[in-house]
Amino acid sequence: MNTKHVADKVERKTLKRTARKKAEEAKPLAPRADSVARGSMKRKVKKLVKGQTRKR
Repeated sequence: MNTKHVADKVERKTLKRTARKKAEEAKPLAPRADSVARGSMKRKVKKLVKGQTRKR
């Protein structure tokens, strides 16, 4: 949303918030697929010991 014409900061913020809400209601985000690992389900990266080279 273009809010360059609004001089007041608070009014500009409220306009942007309402526009964001309308956009979210018009096209909500789809739920994430089960195949996508999130947070605790992600593979952990092991920390290397000092002086050790990483195997490739």
